Amino acid sequence: MIYKKKIIELLAEHIPNAEPTLHFKNPFELLIAVILSAQCTDKQVNKTTEALFEKYKTPQDFAALSQEELAEKIKGCGLYRNKSLHIIKTCKIISERYGGRVPNDFLALQALPGVGRKTANVVLNLAFGKPTLPVDTHVYRVARRLGLSAGNTPRMVEKDLIDLIDVTERGVWHHRLIHFGRSVCTARNPKCAECVVQQYCQRLKKNAQTQIRRHD
Repeated sequence: MIYKKKIIELLAEHIPNAEPTLHFKNPFELLIAVILSAQCTDKQVNKTTEALFEKYKTPQDFAALSQEELAEKIKGCGLYRNKSLHIIKTCKIISERYGGRVPNDFLALQALPGVGRKTANVVLNLAFGKPTLPVDTHVYRVARRLGLSAGNTPRMVEKDLIDLIDVTERGVWHHRLIHFGRSVCTARNPKCAECVVQQYCQRLKKNAQTQIRRHD
């Protein structure tokens, strides 16, 4: 447990400020951007939404589109055909059931087409200031590599991180771990020599122990 606290301290010191990289002006734009971000870079999502939000500003605007029309406008993002269908269905529900406003309830958000646990938590955190800690692929990878969690599902990792991190810090830690996962603890060829927490990293510890056993 001590090594976990040291990792938390060092990462907070090394990355004091971590901001979201998706561009949005309101909860609705955030919801659409996060749906589009699945298997797509934030840079590409921002490029897509810049033109999209200029013309379509409300759930009603999106609900009026056909799947083919929207798919054409978001085809720069992966899985764009499925995403277009989910976005239109979600916008119809928001328009008809919630008066055009994005719900600020976890279960209501997760019930929307194309919205999973991570997306719901991102929207609750960034749009409504709720103390959630969304677990995306970067957070999942970094938490398990460093040894902050041994969970084998995003939900288990989320629970372990929530137990470790103060309620007031959970939002920034989501972005802090994403930043660290993109800049240092990358999926391929992680920059371990540049890592400020390498002495506490459980992945490196296990690798070192494996090397010792091989030479015994």
